[in-house]
Parts: sequence; C-alpha cells; structure tokens
Amino acid sequence: MSIYEEGARRLRCVLPFEAAPTELHQLRKAVKRNLEHWGARGLTDEAGLVATELATNVIKHVGEGTSATLVLEARGDRLRVEVHDKSRTVPALSAVCGEAECGRGLHLLASLCEEWGTLLTATGKAVWCELFIEPARHCMRVRRAALVLEEYRRAAGASSAVTPTFAVLEESATDVIADLLHWLLAQGGNPDQTLDRAQMHFEAEADVA
Repeated sequence: MSIYEEGARRLRCVLPFEAAPTELHQLRKAVKRNLEHWGARGLTDEAGLVATELATNVIKHVGEGTSATLVLEARGDRLRVEVHDKSRTVPALSAVCGEAECGRGLHLLASLCEEWGTLLTATGKAVWCELFIEPARHCMRVRRAALVLEEYRRAAGASSAVTPTFAVLEESATDVIADLLHWLLAQGGNPDQTLDRAQMHFEAEADVA
C-alpha cells in the first residue's frame, strides 16, 4: 500500500510493511516503482539498498515479523528514507562493529548517505537517511509533473493505493497533454504552436542539463 501526500514543494510516500526476510525483495521493488513515478529513476538502486538495510536492522534488532513503515520523501535536492518501528532502542555504529557483518548495516548506510540519524517517536523510533537526488531528476519541473500526474489520475478515478507502472504513467502523461491541447483549442489557442514552444523549451533545458 502506498499513500501520497502532495505539497507545494514535496513528494511523500508511506509504505507499511512486515519486517521479514521474505518481504525485503518486495520492499525494494516498491521503492523502485515509487521513485520511477517521481522521475528519480537514477536513484532506485541506491535508495532500494538503503531501504532494505534499514528493514534488515529492524529484523535483527527489533524482531522478525515486526510491523514497520517505510517513508520516502523528496526534500529539495535530497531524498529522505525513513523506517519506523515500535522499539525505542537507538542503534549505534559501535554496536554493528561487533557483529560478524561489520561493514554492512549502519556502516553501509553511513557510507552511502549524506546524513543519517534516529528520531524517537510517540510509538517507537525512526531511523532516517538522506541521499542526494541526481540533478537531472530532481528539478522543479520533474517534481511538479509527478504531482500533476498523481492529481490527474485521482481525478480520473484511479486508486492511490496502487503504485502505477511506468507504462501506466506514460499513458497518463499522454492523456494530460491531449487534455491540455483540447483546453487550448476551446480557449481559442493554437495547439500546434504551443507544442512547438514546449518542445523548444524542453530541448533547451535538456541541453543545459
């Protein structure tokens, strides 16, 4: 299940999951789908690894089968990845070093992420990490487009509880463009001229990126 919260400058997704080894692959796939939805395809492998490492720490240190929640949020030029669980025990790098898998877990997260930390919550804690978003993927235009597509799909009656595939989003983008052209025509505008101007803007900005 995924829940989107739209704001003027943010994209946020909440993914409840069960902390179990059999769920890690599905969790990674869910991260990939959501980041592709947001236009951050270049970050899917790194963010997926971070998410599964955080989930693995819940399995090891809180207990297999624990209910947990993954939160993804775009914040400016960073992607924040959080995993919430019901334990208030704060993880530490020194604790991981004593394990056979030293170099994994929190050490791996520390090497991958710009920053990481732990927040105590009303029901337990959240371990969070922040990754830089690839500049070509985190521009304001891409974030605005992701919000527009989500709102358009909602207006069309699509369920927000199911993360759409890229093919579905691509079709929705086509529908958005077609609807805008119909609107322009109804207002007395020239769809062909507008498409030409949009193509020129896109190519100019793509060359700069």
